[in-house]
Amino acid sequence: MKYSQIDQSLFILNRQNYTNRLKNNSLAIFNASDEFPRSGDQNFLFKQNPDLFYLSGIDQEQTILLLFPDCPNPLYKEVLFLRQTNDHIKVWEGYKYTKEQAKSASGILNIFWLEDFDNILHSIIHYAEHIYLNTNENDRYAHTVAYRDIRFIDQMRSRYPLHHYERSAPIMRELRAIKSDVEIELTKKACAITRDAFVRVLKFTKPGVKEYEIEAEIIHEFIRQGGTGHAYTPIIASGHNANILHYNDNNQVCKDGDVILFDFGAEYANYNADMSRSIPVSGTFTQRQKDVYNAVLHVMKEATKLIVTDTVWNTYHEQVGEIMTEQLVNLGLLSIADVKNQNPLFPAYKKYFMHGTSHHLGIDVHDFAGRYTKFAPGNILTVEPGIYIPEEGLGIRLENNILITSSGNIDLMADIPVEADEIEEIMNGSKG
Repeated sequence: MKYSQIDQSLFILNRQNYTNRLKNNSLAIFNASDEFPRSGDQNFLFKQNPDLFYLSGIDQEQTILLLFPDCPNPLYKEVLFLRQTNDHIKVWEGYKYTKEQAKSASGILNIFWLEDFDNILHSIIHYAEHIYLNTNENDRYAHTVAYRDIRFIDQMRSRYPLHHYERSAPIMRELRAIKSDVEIELTKKACAITRDAFVRVLKFTKPGVKEYEIEAEIIHEFIRQGGTGHAYTPIIASGHNANILHYNDNNQVCKDGDVILFDFGAEYANYNADMSRSIPVSGTFTQRQKDVYNAVLHVMKEATKLIVTDTVWNTYHEQVGEIMTEQLVNLGLLSIADVKNQNPLFPAYKKYFMHGTSHHLGIDVHDFAGRYTKFAPGNILTVEPGIYIPEEGLGIRLENNILITSSGNIDLMADIPVEADEIEEIMNGSKG
């Protein structure tokens, strides 16, 4: 791991909050993510199941967490199962948790090797009435691959068909949306690394550089500061590419007169930043580019004011749509008639701003949370309006990460340059 060990108190508290929501006499099991093949003899870089990490702090493949608060045998109320290392693994793969290291990271006292899981589970499961199992219930996920949790559910139902099976996901959705102080600090660290990468890019960018050269500058700064890497595949979209919302080829030359749309963020200790910025390749916006830029910035600032306790998701997006509509009219992209005659189910502004304004942020970039739950203190959300004008070869998106508190909200990216004049000053100052 590149990051410093997280205080185990976070995971102890997370487990307490989770088990307090279980029905009486319940057993819960969480599995590590699959290891996915990348080629004939290599796997993709392992990424831990976010729920398992949230409850244990263990960042290693083939891990299982078992929670049984009412277990008649105290030894098995809270158990972690790990892949046992050996001389071959030590030589070829290197570091794996020892039992003592896993205790230190997770706060779980009873650690066993993975080979003991079946026997231990079978010895206690008949004393449980309910079995809580986990699946990916993120609204943005479409299930097409039979991942480990799905396979495990089939195995459990086959072996123990008469137990009452329950879903862990509704509990995790409730818990993970509210960030603790430790989680907020980890997110701030990811934001700080992202800030430094962006400033580095401002000083590096000029006509003739390639998008992937900018991407290289970003990952250099992420890794240099102990980040795991990119929170998601970065978007370095110059000119017309900015109108492709998920553009990530990042292989074109940045041309004088164009604007580059960036969407990137650092991952640190499994927590993520998510930032968007748009900058002029030449170091100076044209008047039209600046007008569009300032319109997006206005929407972002006004939308940020709405990210407060008890905000309702759909109402929020409708309000942002009204703010955006006004700006599009001012820019001459929409007419009053367009707005008057719009289809309420597909408002006119959607022609130039077709994606949502916000999403929750955390261990997942699009974090697990209820879309019908009112915003609450401890939520971290993005604010990311954009205006995309294919006929002008121009796309502008700006995005910051906002923490809701009981007394208002805090912009976790307030120290990242976003004003057009500030961006121009940094870019041109580096060329003097």
